[in-house]
Amino acid sequence: MNIRPQERIFRGVASSDGVVIAKAYVFAPWPGEDGFRLPERAIREDEVAGELRRLSDAIARTRQQIQQAQRDLVGKGATRQARILDVQLLTLDDQTFLNEVAAHVRAEKRNVDVVFYNVARKYVMAFSEISDDYMRERAADVRDVLRRVLHNLIGYEHPSLAELDERVVVVAHDLSPSDTAGMHREHVVGMVTETGGPTSHTSIMARALRIPSVVGVASVTEAVHDGDPLIVDGQTGVIIIHPTPERIAEYERKIEEGMKYQALLDTLRDLPAETKDGHAVRLLANIELPDEVPIALAHGAEGIGLYRTEFFFMNREGLPTEDEQFEAYAAVARQCGGKSVVIRTLDLGGDKFVSSLKIPREMNPFLGWRAIRLCLERTDIFKTQLRAILRASAEGNVRVMFPMVSTVQEVISARELIDEAMEELRAEGKAFNENIEVGAMIEIPSAALTADQIALHVDFFSIGTNDLIQYTLAVDRVNEKTAHLYDPLNLAVLRLMATVAHIAHRGDTQTDDVLLAGEPLFRLRRRTSPKRIPVAVCGEVAGNPLLAYLLVGLGIDELSTAAPAISRNKQLVRAISHEEARAIALQALQMDNSQEVRALIVRHLPRLEKVITPAAQ
Repeated sequence: MNIRPQERIFRGVASSDGVVIAKAYVFAPWPGEDGFRLPERAIREDEVAGELRRLSDAIARTRQQIQQAQRDLVGKGATRQARILDVQLLTLDDQTFLNEVAAHVRAEKRNVDVVFYNVARKYVMAFSEISDDYMRERAADVRDVLRRVLHNLIGYEHPSLAELDERVVVVAHDLSPSDTAGMHREHVVGMVTETGGPTSHTSIMARALRIPSVVGVASVTEAVHDGDPLIVDGQTGVIIIHPTPERIAEYERKIEEGMKYQALLDTLRDLPAETKDGHAVRLLANIELPDEVPIALAHGAEGIGLYRTEFFFMNREGLPTEDEQFEAYAAVARQCGGKSVVIRTLDLGGDKFVSSLKIPREMNPFLGWRAIRLCLERTDIFKTQLRAILRASAEGNVRVMFPMVSTVQEVISARELIDEAMEELRAEGKAFNENIEVGAMIEIPSAALTADQIALHVDFFSIGTNDLIQYTLAVDRVNEKTAHLYDPLNLAVLRLMATVAHIAHRGDTQTDDVLLAGEPLFRLRRRTSPKRIPVAVCGEVAGNPLLAYLLVGLGIDELSTAAPAISRNKQLVRAISHEEARAIALQALQMDNSQEVRALIVRHLPRLEKVITPAAQ
């Protein structure tokens, strides 16, 4: 008699909405964990050169594989994941590491496979033991690329998700961008990993491809076997192994409801994003490549709220010329017609590298030489980009925005470079918009707290919540050990965003003193013009309907998200009252903790069950 396996339920972190029922495929691409042993042999002096050539050939093959993976990712619209692989390409060019391998081969007279493995293992362990969370996270990238080199050395053909030919849920300890690059959406219908959080590589990839995903599921690879029936609930973070027939029927109903809901969202594309009491909220899209514009417009985007330009600088031998940049920026402007396009200047550094810039390795790269800091030092690169953006402004409604601003002086210095670029273009007889709007990203607490000073020099703000949360709460957003602390509803984060919106919307006649015990500490600066500065939010937070509701109440004017989130935000906006949202937001700012804030919002939105998904709660 066949005994049905017992149903088992695992819980993790919901990272990509949706529900799927399919068989499991346990993905273990790499042999060579602890205890792995390679055949070791002694070599003669005259064999050393041949061994080092083998290494060079393996590195060349690895580089080709990574570059192909990047092309595959870009083809899927997953440009952020393609960008992550630049770290692996930089590792292949690490001469310190390669010289150490060569030195050991010459000194020990052993085959290069064994020497490479031992040196690589030492490097990975060193990265893993660094106290800095970001550098520990990079250990996974280093391990991934070094294993790939090793497998090219020994001729090992590891499994590829691109070879799957049936619908499966991929279950793995972790999935790197190179693992997921070649997979097909029609075959990989769900993803489950033991590591990661909402902003991990797997989560971002799953959301980009709209694949239900749950991450941070402890020991799931030990409990699941190939072919096991699985339910993945990307809304609640639940994994069900060997579900009962009753459970399957329950989730099949959920899947059917989800399909009907998506059909409803599709009908909203051409309707205005206005609340029931007539308050307009602009819904914009984030992009990295010109090819993404049609997708954004098809989802109902009213413009591009964030055009990330750094990807254009990556995956190439040298820096792009002014004309190359102009063509890319102008292509976006032309496709958008009269709709606005916010072009963010280079945000390199941190986790984004360009080999030709020789950005030094830093112990705390997210706190180091990056974004506007790098651009103000490398004014040759910065001005070339500014000239290209200015020229593109003659082709459409282009605006320019500076990332990672921490002081008003950075904005002043950047604007001076814009003035210089304008003067040069005038002298050359090249067209541009003389009145191009300039904005600043508010991603650092110091910028939020001095927004009144920065507002004197810009035309709009855009709050980058991904970094603002990270810097405000001192939390590494890609470290699963601290993922629970990465909380967009933390009162400190909400108050900073409310402060920025208040400052941006103040009239010229207002005088605001910040008081302590009744005495003024400082007075907020007033603009010479009463013009209201619009405020956008362009981080992951803006794509979560529950949080978007709160943002509207806090006074945020624009929500800029990945294209698929636009229609859901539109349904939310059209279903709510702006006055009610504002009242709820004011209450939220007085709460004691984020749990109370969540409960407050959910309590006041019972009629929006289809919009406020369990994952958002």
